[in-house]
Amino acid sequence: MRTPLLALATARGAARISVKLENLQPIGSFKLRGAANAMALAAPADLAQGVYTASAGNMAQGVAWCARERGIPCRVIVPESAPDNKLAAIARLGGTVIKVRFDDWWRAMIEHGVPGMGGLFVHPFADMNVMAGNGTIGLELLEDAPDLDAILVPWGGGGLACGIASAVRAVSPATRVYAVELDVAAPLSASFERGEATTITPTRTWVDGIGGRAVAEEIFPLAMELLAGVLTVTIGQVAAAVRLLAEQQRVVAEGAGAAPVAAALAGVPGARSVACVVSGGNIDSNILSQILVGGIT
Repeated sequence: MRTPLLALATARGAARISVKLENLQPIGSFKLRGAANAMALAAPADLAQGVYTASAGNMAQGVAWCARERGIPCRVIVPESAPDNKLAAIARLGGTVIKVRFDDWWRAMIEHGVPGMGGLFVHPFADMNVMAGNGTIGLELLEDAPDLDAILVPWGGGGLACGIASAVRAVSPATRVYAVELDVAAPLSASFERGEATTITPTRTWVDGIGGRAVAEEIFPLAMELLAGVLTVTIGQVAAAVRLLAEQQRVVAEGAGAAPVAAALAGVPGARSVACVVSGGNIDSNILSQILVGGIT
């Protein structure tokens, strides 16, 4: 669905901040766009045996939702550590869960599939058709707010940020697109500093969807070419942004989705009009309740 762009109330003289509410997609995440586009562009023969992906989160739900709509089977490769609530969400949408060791799960993403497994593999981020689907967010943003100086996007695998940045560059080259990371789990920041795809040891937090340990080598050149830079935020700033969205807009955002808002509130140099992509709203209810009562800061 085309999601709304809403304005946040900011102090007089501050930059105008708006939020693109991808948390309102049917699965609560932008991932539906990329999954739907990849399947729409696939040859019927490629879909004859169904689809599968490697994800323990929102992409798993996106692929499962689209497969259910098409009436084809869906399998999801997940790491053994995947939380039960995520697995339950996949099952509700008709996906078959296949648990594997973390290294095998990661290998499926690096190798774009599993040898011998039939069906179309939908990569969670490193797929041109998936990124093109994500890019429709950028087109909608510029249609609704053509004067944007900057767009802030959470950095997970890079498919969202690079997809949006590619579309935005084609329509409005002057609009800058920034990736947003947690300061304690920032592989893209480290990669930009070193000039090459880098692996780090991230600090695990309640914020999932961003904060991985590496930047894929096939994605890094796109990030270097398309993005204006990387902004980092603290876990406390993200918690404050989750609380602000809930209190001011009655919007439930997951940590990754609130990170761009946290960065915008901290300030983007030279930007007077900033849009934040609230990528999803699938946050654990216990975490959300703690944030709202000030238990997580």
